[in-house]
Amino acid sequence: MIEELLPESVVAVEAHGDERPGGTTPYPELYPEEQALITRAVEKRRREFTVVRGCARHAMEKLGVPPQAVLPGERGAPQWPAGLIGSMTHCEGYAAAALARAGDLASLGIDAEPHLPLPDNVLASVALPDEDRRLRGLAAQHPGVHWDRLLFSAKESVYKAWFPLTGKWLDFAEADIEVFMDPGHTTSGGLRARLLVPGPVVDGQRIGHFDGRWTVRRGLVATSVTVPHAHG
Repeated sequence: MIEELLPESVVAVEAHGDERPGGTTPYPELYPEEQALITRAVEKRRREFTVVRGCARHAMEKLGVPPQAVLPGERGAPQWPAGLIGSMTHCEGYAAAALARAGDLASLGIDAEPHLPLPDNVLASVALPDEDRRLRGLAAQHPGVHWDRLLFSAKESVYKAWFPLTGKWLDFAEADIEVFMDPGHTTSGGLRARLLVPGPVVDGQRIGHFDGRWTVRRGLVATSVTVPHAHG
């Protein structure tokens, strides 16, 4: 599901429900430094933490990189092996990791959420007035998609792509996201996030927007954002 939202230069590995990451038989063993982070975590947290790292390690192998620990850095952003960029996501019944070589992309972000309405009052803290207006129009025409949840997921993907390039927080109100549907489809499309604060500098050029993709499948909404190099 995530793989179809990403360019060919990105390797994505996912696990649905009780599936093993990348078709492996057992769940992966955690490295000691990873295990130390979840010693007191509840079972659900331990499982999600483990499965998503299994996805990440399988993606490393596909890129020819020896599997290694994935530890959280500043603001929880995953620290990747030298020469790689990537993103991880997990929610109930799903986990995924996407990795690429740093020479192929400047940054990327992925997110998956249950395809359900956002809890009451959450949209008001997520959506800008223009975004809310556009979502209402989409919902009136295509009520089968929970557009509020899609917007939330898109903002998460935007942040995950933003932070490695800037090392700074990006508030929900600092990116205006417009969602598009693929011609002839109501469950997939593109998105553009217009940055309302000075964007990151990539290869000497300041970026004013991020582009991405979205899909709704198997009870989930998934989004991605990729930031190409200026010469790409």
